[in-house]
This record gives sequence, C-alpha cells and structure tokens, in this order.
Amino acid sequence: MDEPFKKILLVVACALVDHDGRILLAQRPEGKSLAGLWEFPGGKVEQGETPEETLVRELNEELGITTKVACLAPLTFASHTYETFHLLMPLYVCRRYEGIPHGREGQTVKWVRPQALRDYPMPPADEPLIPYLQDLL
Repeated sequence: MDEPFKKILLVVACALVDHDGRILLAQRPEGKSLAGLWEFPGGKVEQGETPEETLVRELNEELGITTKVACLAPLTFASHTYETFHLLMPLYVCRRYEGIPHGREGQTVKWVRPQALRDYPMPPADEPLIPYLQDLL
C-alpha cells in the first residue's frame, strides 16, 4: 500500500426507463472530461444532499424532468479508480417522472434497449452497471 490516498468522489447515476423498457443515455459534450462517451444521467452529490436529492435535482437540471425521491429505486453501484480519484457511484432506476427528457446542457440523449447498451462507448465506471440493468429489464 505505497499508493497515495486518492480522493473519493461520490457521484450518483440514474437508469431512466421509459414505458417501452428502454434506458436513457446522455452523451458527454465536447469540453468535458470523457467527451463523446455515453453515460447514465446524474452528477456529483453536493454538500448537504442525499444521493436521491442529487438525482432529483440533476434530472431536472440536465433533462428537464421532474421526479420524486420515492420514485428512485437503488439497484447497484460502481466503484472505480481513475488516475486522480476513486469514484463511488450508486445507480438508481426511475420509471416514474413528469416531462419529456431532453438535453438541457448541450448533450445528446438517446433511448436505448437494454441489450444494445454495449453498442455505446461508456466511461469505465459505467460499463460494469450494464449487466444489472440487462438482468432487471
């Protein structure tokens, strides 16, 4: 254990599921780290927020939809070491929300069938979440 301690970053993600059983993916825009890769919407948990509160806020900010904490079901989590930090990312499933999701921050969004998730290049932390979603849906 000669490695220096890496900062742990808590980020929360959501598998937004539509009535056809498809999952919403968002493409990271140019200018952000990992630009061009597809990910589950979500974001950093801010001081004083629970992961669920973060998702309610982020889904509104990023996608223009409204949901409630009670509509978020925890499924699994990712734990991944990047070069400068360690990412801990709970994944929630949400099937109940109001509004039509659209990219409010310049990102492209796409509804994807669970069996096609691997067709979209994702950040390393997101990839291990795919089998859990495929088993669920």
